[in-house]
Amino acid sequence: MRTILIIAFKEIQEGLRNRWVLATTLLLAALALSLAFLGSAPTGNVGAGALDVVVVSLSSLTIFLLPLIALLISHDAVVGEMERGTMILLLSYPVGRSQVILGKFCGHVLILAFATVIGYGAAAAALAITGASVLAASWYAFASMLGTSIMLGAVFVAIGYLVSSLVRDRGTAAGVSVGIWLLMVLVFDMALLGILVIDQGQIISASVLEGLLFLNPTDLYRLTNLTGFNVSQFSGMAGLAGTATTSIGALLLGLLVWIAAPLGLAAAFFARREL
Repeated sequence: MRTILIIAFKEIQEGLRNRWVLATTLLLAALALSLAFLGSAPTGNVGAGALDVVVVSLSSLTIFLLPLIALLISHDAVVGEMERGTMILLLSYPVGRSQVILGKFCGHVLILAFATVIGYGAAAAALAITGASVLAASWYAFASMLGTSIMLGAVFVAIGYLVSSLVRDRGTAAGVSVGIWLLMVLVFDMALLGILVIDQGQIISASVLEGLLFLNPTDLYRLTNLTGFNVSQFSGMAGLAGTATTSIGALLLGLLVWIAAPLGLAAAFFARREL
């Protein structure tokens, strides 16, 4: 455990030197504050609390932005070190390859968690300072959104590690990572929507649809935040929330599996890889 923590701290230090932490935090804070002040304008018309609108807006933003950031900081975690020759130096110490993967993963997830909590927390703090009325349930929804956002980031960090453990150069890793982002964030849902339109409910029932959504971690995140925690009526997904049978626990378990599976595969492929 001590070795893993040392490697994680090393990744955080490198993130600070490369200004990844600062840049990510400022980006998330700027977007969160913009959504907080611009998105809270219609709350008087729809009867939604200001923080509820922020939760819905940030959840939609997170699906597009956080996976891309996670892949950008993790796609060269293994192959980049190998190209620079630093991986051989690192493994010359009494450090296991699985410890390298876990340590780097923890460091990158901590960077994302810090940026997410500070960046998104700025929006909630701004609403509190302005004196907006916020119910306890809204704070719970906001805290849950923060936690699941970090989990979604961890999913794509793990996927980035899997890519980095398989490819032979950083350019290929970057290209594959962008392709995965496009597939999971844009293409998957568009293809699924097209299939549903063609099927017209003949084969794909509601239960089958919910099962298909487990194939994409961004959809699990969307279901967790936009159909739960009492904000579905403000997210345009009230109909889905009323018919969904999958529990929040099952959705969170699905996200955990999406973290563990790519990370385990990354460790397995890296263990067999020649330096």
